[in-house]
This record gives sequence, structure tokens and C-alpha cells, in this order.
Amino acid sequence: MYSMSKTKKLSELINLKDKRVLVTGAGSGIGQAMVKRFSEAGAILYLLDINMEGLKETKSLTKTPDNISLFQIDLSKKKEIDNLWGKFKKGEEPETLINNAGIYPFMSFEKVDIDFYNKVMDINLNSVYWMCQHFIKSRRTIGGTIINISSIEAIMPFKNDLSAYSVSKAGVAALTRSLAREYGQLGFRVNCILPGAIKTPGTETLTKKAIRTLNIPLATVGYIFKKRLSLARWGDPDEVAKITLVLASDLSSYVQGALIPVDGGFLSS
Repeated sequence: MYSMSKTKKLSELINLKDKRVLVTGAGSGIGQAMVKRFSEAGAILYLLDINMEGLKETKSLTKTPDNISLFQIDLSKKKEIDNLWGKFKKGEEPETLINNAGIYPFMSFEKVDIDFYNKVMDINLNSVYWMCQHFIKSRRTIGGTIINISSIEAIMPFKNDLSAYSVSKAGVAALTRSLAREYGQLGFRVNCILPGAIKTPGTETLTKKAIRTLNIPLATVGYIFKKRLSLARWGDPDEVAKITLVLASDLSSYVQGALIPVDGGFLSS
């Protein structure tokens, strides 16, 4: 892999023409930004989300709609994940898997019940586990690339009422490194991105809610959070998408088991 990469031009290293890439949570936010970049790079895209209208919107924002297939799926249900992978014919399965889907629900630790906990785990962690398992089984003899999206909360929990979320994202980071160690010699590159302070529809809704309801504690946490950002600004979903594209390409041919923050300097402050 390394000797091959050395002989390639930069344009070839970043080129993903006709490479099959699956993106979960592609209906909005970071997932939507990823799709735009991977479309530019020439990839054939399989887009997953529970929100079909969001998927249609994402598809409409690309210049290669003919290279895009949409799959409406509830990732909290393993049966639906199993059924999805049964739809891929031999030679049509994804070559790159991007586990981006996730939920970000707040609830006091003392009030968390089994239904809330299971929902967070099923979507944020268990779906990643099962998607990775199917991917590796389908490509065991030829390898592939896995990019998991965790969070800075997996490393440094900062906000209150996110204990279940933090646990789920820490699990994603641990799974990434476990698979990287176990399957690297079989040709799988497995890495993890830790986004933080990214402006998405979800984070913007949370900010507006704090202002609208005069939630002083939440607003205070938001202020302190921003003060930790050494770049002094929130990030854009495209800034995560660009790193994802690097990890999916030959530009990162020797990157394995990495946890890569895209957080404006939060973890280093």
C-alpha cells in the first residue's frame, strides 16, 4: 500500500471515482456535508437515514444524483440492518463504510430509564457494531475502509445530562481501535473522528432553545464551551467532511486506529 501511494499523484490520491461509499445519517448535518464532498470525489454513494425527505434533499444537493442510492432505515433495529446488507449483490457491497448516524438527547442521569438508555445505545453504538460486522464479513478477503464518528464527549464529557451519549460514543472509539488491531492485517483501515463544536441543525436548535427559555445554566455551559475553543469559533459540517474524505482516500494510507479530533482545539485547551 505504501509503495503504491508514493508513486501516485495528489489528484490520484484523493480520487474516489466509482468507489462505493456507504454513509449513515446522510439526511442532514455532517452526513449531508460528507455526501457533497464524496460526490465531488466521484464516489458511488449509498445513503442511509430514517428520514427519507432528508435523504432526497441531500441527493438534490449533489451533482451526481445518478450515482446515489437511498435507503430509509431505522438503525436502532438490527433486523433492518441485516435486511439492508442482504440487498447488496456480490461485488456491489460498499468499499468504504462511514458510521455517522447518531442522536444527542439530554436527560438527567438520575432520570434515565431502560428505554431511553437502550435507544441511545442502539442508535449510537450498537448500530455501528452491527454495520461494521456486516462490512467486514462481506469483504473479509479483500479489506476495506471504516470511518466511525464518535465525539469529543467520549474523551472529555463536558455537558450535563449526556451520560448515556458519552458512554455510547466512548464505545464507538473503543470499537474502532479493537477492529483496527484485529483486522488491519486483513486489509482493513479503521479510524475514528471526534467532532466537537460543529454547527448542525441539532446544535443550533439547542442554542436557540437556551435563549428562548432563558436557560441560564445551559447558556453558561455554552459560553464556557466556546471559550475553550482555541480557534475561537464553531466549526462547519464541511470541516468534518473534509477529514472524512482524507481518511477514505489514499492520503491516509498509513493511518490506523486513530482518534482524530475535529473540534477547534477544544480537547487541547
